[in-house]
Amino acid sequence: MDKPETTEPTPNTEKHYTASAQTRLVGTVFLCLMPFMFSSSTPPSLLEKIQQDGLLQVVSFNGPSTYYEDRFGHTGFEYELARAFADTLGVELTIKDERGLQNILESISEAKGHFAAAGLSIADERQQSIRFSIPYSNTTQQVIYRRGNPKPKTIDDLLGKNIIVISQSSHANTLTKLKKHYPELSWEEKDNIEMTDLLSMVHNGNADIALVDSTVYITNQTIYPKARKAFNIAEPESIAWAFPKRIDNSLFNAANAFLRSYINNGKLTELKKKYFHKPPINESSALILVQRIKERLPQWIGYFRQIALKYDMDWLFLAAISYQESLWNKDAKSYTGVRGLMMLTHKTARELSIKDRTDPEQSIDGGARYFLHIHKRISQNIKEPNRTWMALAAYNVGLGHLEDARVLTKNHGGNPNIWEDVKKNLPLLANKKYYRTTKHGYARGWEPVRYVANIRNYHNILIWYYENKQRQLTFGLKKQEVIETPIFKASSLPHL
Repeated sequence: MDKPETTEPTPNTEKHYTASAQTRLVGTVFLCLMPFMFSSSTPPSLLEKIQQDGLLQVVSFNGPSTYYEDRFGHTGFEYELARAFADTLGVELTIKDERGLQNILESISEAKGHFAAAGLSIADERQQSIRFSIPYSNTTQQVIYRRGNPKPKTIDDLLGKNIIVISQSSHANTLTKLKKHYPELSWEEKDNIEMTDLLSMVHNGNADIALVDSTVYITNQTIYPKARKAFNIAEPESIAWAFPKRIDNSLFNAANAFLRSYINNGKLTELKKKYFHKPPINESSALILVQRIKERLPQWIGYFRQIALKYDMDWLFLAAISYQESLWNKDAKSYTGVRGLMMLTHKTARELSIKDRTDPEQSIDGGARYFLHIHKRISQNIKEPNRTWMALAAYNVGLGHLEDARVLTKNHGGNPNIWEDVKKNLPLLANKKYYRTTKHGYARGWEPVRYVANIRNYHNILIWYYENKQRQLTFGLKKQEVIETPIFKASSLPHL
């Protein structure tokens, strides 16, 4: 009997397909998730994002105690402190310029910048919307009056006076507290202005009294000499950086760690000396200069004469610039890092291919070339001797600020090609009313005026000194007692 016919079992094709599809799906999902499984599951912190972007944005305002531009670039107490922090993070610093205290506070509370470095005092009412770093400085609210008026000594002396303060400032809060005990005390609050504006108003007689911070007064007393300190009206206040209130504390903690280190290593003290200490007594009197002509200049005369001849300049003029810059000290060094007889920056030295700024010959050669470079760039409409004086001013403050002053000179009806007219307008670059309208902003505009005057005086003293030496030679003194030099008239100008 035949065996019954049998068939091979047919596989369950539907079930087999489904299992395969599931396997492929799981594999695909696994591959997609792999990058996330082997990387951090949390987004980068604010500090990490700043370092990734390479940019730290700080809110501040253009002014003498915060940041401004000089011949070496951006500078200022708050700028240098913030830049030092940016350097530790390995990022670039940018400044978001805001006008007025309230705009700065609002900008930070709305997180429109990473933090504010603007000389802000720690006040209870401000901490409702922002938070402060550890303090890095102190300031005291001071009563400012105009020289020639009776000096106030107590709060009673302020009654009935025209007092001005910045709106919603700590100074306004101080007066509000005092009014409880002095009901007759009154004042006017100004919006969108800065403390330098208050000093200017007192200086010009537009207000009797102003309340400003001691740091602002110190840095601006040269600009507004008629604005004088009367007395301190409150206890010292702490100054700190202001941060938006965030859950992410990474940048805030890094800033505090930096500030602690900067304070402990003494760098903050040096920075304060640079900006807030009164300058030392001027050493540039004629008697001291003559003494240094005898003691310091002889060792550099050969270089000055050789390099001046090389570039067709007056070596006495070149020596006068050097005295202004370094007092003929080849090892001179400033807080900003400029060095040598001609006080060249590292950047300028690099552009001039100078390898050693402390080498006297290289320094004098670089200074001569740098001056001639500026002299060449001055507007061709400016003729000698004005061209030389303006080149000296630009050597000190920068071409951009010089051009700003020339624009102001023209706007005020002066001749922008005449130094005597321009020098009257250069100091206005330190006045907010004017520097807010200029291309390059705030500048210590009185410094180039003084700089040019000093060099002209030094040049004339050098001429006088060597003329006398020449006369002594004529009257039969020993030749070795005389340093040979051409005879110049006191009115002579540098030959360029």
